[in-house]
Amino acid sequence: MADKEINKTSILFVCLGNICRSPAAQEVMQQIIIFHKRVDDFIIDSCGIGAWHIGNLPDKRMRMLGKKRGYNFTHLARQLTKEDFSKFDFILGMDDEIITILYNKAKTKEEKDKIIPLGQYITKFDKQSEIPDPYYGNEEDFVFALDLLEDACEEFYDKVLK
Repeated sequence: MADKEINKTSILFVCLGNICRSPAAQEVMQQIIIFHKRVDDFIIDSCGIGAWHIGNLPDKRMRMLGKKRGYNFTHLARQLTKEDFSKFDFILGMDDEIITILYNKAKTKEEKDKIIPLGQYITKFDKQSEIPDPYYGNEEDFVFALDLLEDACEEFYDKVLK
């Protein structure tokens, strides 16, 4: 990282293909940071485990629904790299499968310690511990994913980043 970025807290959101949950989480967290006037304190990014969608915008359903909530999902999909484990302070996975894959890819205890299930910060939805992938679902699944992401990102900010 460049010298000016050394003192910034860096957060990476990870899902399967980087076109639904993780780019949405990235933008939700960015808006939380803007709201709290702390843009200069953070680097926020997202990626996917797989390479299927590299270079693509987020899913059009997620972009449409996000726009209705005031978000602008413009991140271009990228795949997780081994360098991400050293570049980021927090690596937030969307579900248990992603967390398992991240742990398997992490090489050291220090890298494993950065991995956190974002779902552990869900507070408003009883018995919900993951952000399910809406990709093969309908509009309601995307709405639910956004609801969960907003809840979990707010709580993560309040409990960890404040």
